[in-house]
Amino acid sequence: MTSKLNPGIAYGVAAYAIWGLLPIFLKLLKPLPAPDILAHRILWSLLLLVVLAVALKHGAALRRIVTTPRLMAALTASATLIAINWLCYIVAVNGGNVAQASLGYFINPLVNVLLGVLVLRERLGRIEALAVALAAAGVVFLAWEQGGVPIIPLTLAFSFGTYGLIRKMTPVDPLDGLLIETAILTLPALGWLLIAGTALDHGPAWPLLPAAGIVTAMPLILFAAAAKRVRYSDIGLIQYLTLTLQLLLAVLVFGEKLSTAQWAAFALIWVALGIYVTGMVVGSRSAAALDAEREPIRSSDRAG
Repeated sequence: MTSKLNPGIAYGVAAYAIWGLLPIFLKLLKPLPAPDILAHRILWSLLLLVVLAVALKHGAALRRIVTTPRLMAALTASATLIAINWLCYIVAVNGGNVAQASLGYFINPLVNVLLGVLVLRERLGRIEALAVALAAAGVVFLAWEQGGVPIIPLTLAFSFGTYGLIRKMTPVDPLDGLLIETAILTLPALGWLLIAGTALDHGPAWPLLPAAGIVTAMPLILFAAAAKRVRYSDIGLIQYLTLTLQLLLAVLVFGEKLSTAQWAAFALIWVALGIYVTGMVVGSRSAAALDAEREPIRSSDRAG
């Protein structure tokens, strides 16, 4: 029996690959202040999402969400969290702290695993638990090496980790949920641009602003689709693709310097990822082999 790849894994890889390369795009928008970039990301995302919702005829589903207080409360909370995450991330990248943002993505999988175990009652095997312990040790060492609480990484990790948990537990389509979240944030975004925003002719960034809707909305749709299909613990580990890409950009493209101790801590976390992935593969193969053994028994039972 040939096992098929869970499409949630593919969605997660696509989302985190886009996020891993996002600093390049945000650097191009740097002439604009971070709140302006955030506001434009919200508004252009809303335009894109409305077009998609109309094309896919999601009107009935959106009306159901808007008229369900429980769903609106959950999406208001997730909208607030993602806005905090976006603003913190933009400030970090355009402030020359891409490595700090990358550290946030190192911590986030641990937050996902913690939330998965505590809230969703997901169980970790011994190999997975060892991997998480190693990754946690690497993060603690990084925080110690920096000589203080890493505010930016922790804000990024916990805001997005909690956002993902809410979206996983909220029974709405990824596109519909993101559209409602973006609509909730639209009024504050418009208010900011009208009252305190910078003119569009400020620097060379403004022609790129429509693309902000695509690079903002698409990975979030993919992420929400992935979170619905795989364990929350696993989606957190896929995130290491993002942090690896961002770390490479920070060092090789943006010229940020990392100490030997920082490299050692990053290496420890990569080893943890390797152990975790190995545990996933071994567990998947064992489950497939067990199913293959049981299939003849089930077939004979049906025949009898």
